[in-house]
Amino acid sequence: MEYKLLIDGQWVNAGAIMEVKNKYNGQTVGVLPTARREDVDTAIAAAQRARDVMADMPAYKRAEILLRTAALIRERADDLAKTIAAEAGKALKFARAEVDRAQSTFTIAGEEAKRLHGETIPLDAVPSGDGYFGFWTRRPVGVIAAISPFNFPLNLVAHKVAPAIASGNTLVLKPASSTPLVAVKLCQILQEAGLPPGAINLVVGAGGTVGEWLVTDPRVDKITFTGSPEVGQRIRNLAGMKRVTLELGSNSAVIIEPDADLDKAVPKCVAGSFAHSGQVCISVQRIFAHEDIRDEFAGRMAELAGKLRIGHPLDEATEVSSLITETEAKRIETWIGEARDAGATVLTGGGRQGATITPAILTDVPAGANLNAREAFGPVVSVNSYRTLDDAIDMVNNSDYGLQAGMYTRDLEKAFRTARAVHVGGFHINEIPAFRVDQMPYGGVKLSGTGREGPRYAVEEMTELKLITW
Repeated sequence: MEYKLLIDGQWVNAGAIMEVKNKYNGQTVGVLPTARREDVDTAIAAAQRARDVMADMPAYKRAEILLRTAALIRERADDLAKTIAAEAGKALKFARAEVDRAQSTFTIAGEEAKRLHGETIPLDAVPSGDGYFGFWTRRPVGVIAAISPFNFPLNLVAHKVAPAIASGNTLVLKPASSTPLVAVKLCQILQEAGLPPGAINLVVGAGGTVGEWLVTDPRVDKITFTGSPEVGQRIRNLAGMKRVTLELGSNSAVIIEPDADLDKAVPKCVAGSFAHSGQVCISVQRIFAHEDIRDEFAGRMAELAGKLRIGHPLDEATEVSSLITETEAKRIETWIGEARDAGATVLTGGGRQGATITPAILTDVPAGANLNAREAFGPVVSVNSYRTLDDAIDMVNNSDYGLQAGMYTRDLEKAFRTARAVHVGGFHINEIPAFRVDQMPYGGVKLSGTGREGPRYAVEEMTELKLITW
């Protein structure tokens, strides 16, 4: 099927045609043009022309557009889910869940559009303010460049687009080149929902060209990016005085205390480790189980992981499918081999066929091994032991990342002590770090990024305070 770019309300052809492949079997699922420099320039200019239209649009109209978008996503859920499964290699059951979340994200953003407000300032609290009245309000920043990743090609686009519209901004959207098709369909829905021409523009191409043209253009007021720390740091260096929100990597950890309910913790950790083949920013990658229960916990995880159904993403029964490329699968295979050579034990999985890796569980992985120290972004998890809770906290914090972490325990004092001590953006008690509902503040510390997503919090990132006095 042929797709086009969206610029100033028109679907247009542009540069060289690229093919989008099914990641499981390599079949072409769609073709679309890549953006040239002049296409990006035109898209930014269109967003700039539309900024006053969006900024002046009443809140109720912005809310109506967002809520109509949510309704259309619900109506077309099956087609959107199958598009995600085909282009991202995501098992259909998880693609359906992503579509459900995307409609929730637009619904929440529609509600937030009606909550933009400020507050009065007691200027007469000091003598120089006697006789003055003041208040502040929020105004949109202007043109936003939204650069989204492949792993949630609909809902992570929604987390950038929906709050931008809610707060009266305009956008140039660059979805991941490997998974752009569902973003095209979302833009079609937004047009149908009544979004004005130029309010959203869609361009596709490599980060080193299209991405950098967006980041460095002086007409762009803010950048919101989800992806790798390396690219995020480059964006920050190039952005100058632009506002920047970065949602980057992680190697999320879970602590399993001796009193944990393993009947709940084991299936949750299996799901959190291997959903979408581990290609989730908050996927469970490091598990620290107390030495008294580590072997039992790891054994039960391995037994359950071995039962996961591996197959084509469009098969309703599939639970684990391919990675985004065979290159990424080979990297995971190499990292598993490195950990084994360094003394780790592979309890289950780790075999590769093309771009697919069987779910892998390793024990006794050294702290400096890639599988512990870096973001794996694949279906692999380490289960190491600890003696004291303080040891476990130190192990969790021994990371360049700090997105989310979790803990299983029945001891309330230990739970909240750990929540205070672990250096992450979100901590979940008796839950895995992969837990996320779309209205919560979501973001990390250290190399995991800056700023927060979640419609209410993204709206704050996408608006400026304006003070008015008289």
